[in-house]
Amino acid sequence: ALPISSGNTTVFALSAPLCLSNMAQQAQISKKRKFVADGVFNAELNEFLGRTLGEDGYAGVEVRVTPIRTEIIIRATRTREVLGEKGRRIRELTALVQKRFGFPENSVELFAERVENRASCAMAQCESLRYKLLGGLAVRRACYGVLRFIMENGATGVEVIISGKLRAQRAKAMKFKQGYLISTGEPKKHYISEAVRHVLMRQGVLGIKVKIMMSHDPEGKMGPKMQMPDKITVHEPKEEVPPMMGPPEDAQQEYSYGGEEPAAA
Repeated sequence: ALPISSGNTTVFALSAPLCLSNMAQQAQISKKRKFVADGVFNAELNEFLGRTLGEDGYAGVEVRVTPIRTEIIIRATRTREVLGEKGRRIRELTALVQKRFGFPENSVELFAERVENRASCAMAQCESLRYKLLGGLAVRRACYGVLRFIMENGATGVEVIISGKLRAQRAKAMKFKQGYLISTGEPKKHYISEAVRHVLMRQGVLGIKVKIMMSHDPEGKMGPKMQMPDKITVHEPKEEVPPMMGPPEDAQQEYSYGGEEPAAA
């Protein structure tokens, strides 16, 4: 960090993206600079892990800062490949992250967390579609395969958009959609999983966008715990027990067929 004096105030300019634990120790750093440095750190770490672990179903990263150390949790569909033989690969990644971001020795640790339902993870499905296209599979067949796999595993809806030079020299976009998808409001933050990837094909770059709407899960494991606000539950009607009633008063009076009143007792 380079000190810059401005009147009576001294701030620290970041010469490189500082790690989060180092930033906590820099008491004189402004809040604005801290949030910018946090964003740069998360973006660079996500890009690095995405390129390194793309084939292993990389599905995002989470950074937890504790007073003792910084924990980086890597979410992936195939955690065995992320860990490597006897944990060799995860140790190599830890050393690379430590050197790049200037973490002190033994102050950063990487963990691998398995994604429970990979069909509802847009990043994993985007990577799957990317490798299908790189392998030479036809665009329509690859997209319909991904759509079917996602819908068969309990998703509410899915949309796949591919744009670029698909067959001819003229670029175009193709959209594949199935099921029900919302696109606005607060529920979108909880229900929609979205990812974008670029495929470097021989004829040019293809863009892939996958949107998945997850199903409601009361336990919060396979989908969001929050119920949709417009969800209406119709309860079964309660069984009504008819009240006990005596015979009507008219039935108690006996009349003769001749229209004469009954004789008094």
